[in-house]
Amino acid sequence: MSHNNLLIIGTVWPEPKSSAAGIRMLQLIEQFQKQEYNIVFASASKTSDNTFDLSQLSVTTQPILLNDSSFDAFITQLKPAIVLFDRFMIEEQYGWRVAEHCPDALRILDTEDFHGLRKARELALKESVEVSTEHLQNDTTKREIASIYRCDLSLIISEVEIEILTNKFKIDKALLYYLPFLLEPISENINDQLPSFEERQHFITIGNFLHPPNYDAVLYLKQSIWPLIRQQLPKAELHIYGAYESQKVTQLHNEKEGFFIKGFAEDVNAIMQNAKVCLAPLRFGAGLKGKLIDAMQNGTPCVMSSIAAEGMFDSELSDNYNSGCNTEPVEVSQQVNGFINENPEIFAKKAVKLYNNSEIWKDTQKHGFVVITKRFQKSNFETEFSNCITELINNLKVHRQNNFIGNLLQHHTLQSAKYLSKWIEAKNI
Repeated sequence: MSHNNLLIIGTVWPEPKSSAAGIRMLQLIEQFQKQEYNIVFASASKTSDNTFDLSQLSVTTQPILLNDSSFDAFITQLKPAIVLFDRFMIEEQYGWRVAEHCPDALRILDTEDFHGLRKARELALKESVEVSTEHLQNDTTKREIASIYRCDLSLIISEVEIEILTNKFKIDKALLYYLPFLLEPISENINDQLPSFEERQHFITIGNFLHPPNYDAVLYLKQSIWPLIRQQLPKAELHIYGAYESQKVTQLHNEKEGFFIKGFAEDVNAIMQNAKVCLAPLRFGAGLKGKLIDAMQNGTPCVMSSIAAEGMFDSELSDNYNSGCNTEPVEVSQQVNGFINENPEIFAKKAVKLYNNSEIWKDTQKHGFVVITKRFQKSNFETEFSNCITELINNLKVHRQNNFIGNLLQHHTLQSAKYLSKWIEAKNI
């Protein structure tokens, strides 16, 4: 085993201009490089025009195959000290191979967000009910939690998700590690660098259209919220940005309604700085929302749903939006860069208020700068995270002995995954 090789197995190649997940991956790469690991990034997916050139970061790339024993030879030769799985589906596919050929490698799962929670909320939304235990115990949740147990450590991006995993599912906190977005602090003279309230115009929303919650939010805006805003601000426009727009997205474009589908954003900072207010009425989802981070970094106040706000602001606010469905209207405290609300009429009213009132707009803008510095400044997390990784590597045997359920699942569940994979491989020959 090489003590400084780290293998990341990605669901896709990082696309930081397309998704928050891509930005998150580059942040993780930076952290492990600071810990002096040589990083190899492998993926079975195809590259795209938006794929980030990892060679700029001195990261080696390696295309791999699904259900193919060539991966076994590759990882045996690499002998990584750490293997990081990008989402639980990747751990299902390659975890047994890593455990078999590099049993002493530390196995880390980057969940990105709690997929089972997102699925539960989607199911509840379709039924127009609050999220229940039955919704939470869906097949995605079962697969994801099994993956969490099989790994030595899972990186969780939201404090709310830590709370659900430990309280609802009784997962040992030793298996979970809170690591949110890792950002640079906001400089004190940021206002001098950004367009003012008077220089900005129109509304904005942004998000990768391959992500179902984003498309649902755009449709919800189109049908329920934007007409109410437009009634009061007939000259205002809503500019919708996102990678991978499909025909069902582009057909929502309507200039007479001021509803503009703009497509891929080459420079999210530039477009966010030109907008006056960001709208994020997500009705299901999980994790942290990159669009809100983009908005706060660029001084653009937001009106958002409780789902969008979850995990983003001070933890004492979390009780107001934990269920994510049918919550009472929330008047937010000073920690938030705008307003949180579920009701379409009140959501629209708050959006208009924020758009028209320069004092409220400037106050909430400042709150966003504080949130970035207070909650997501990377220097607040780096040392502790590095110490955690070092301690785990030095005490891996004992750590695994304390995770009996993980040992059990490694023994039984992966046997089925292993032989299914081998059967698929044999059929492909």
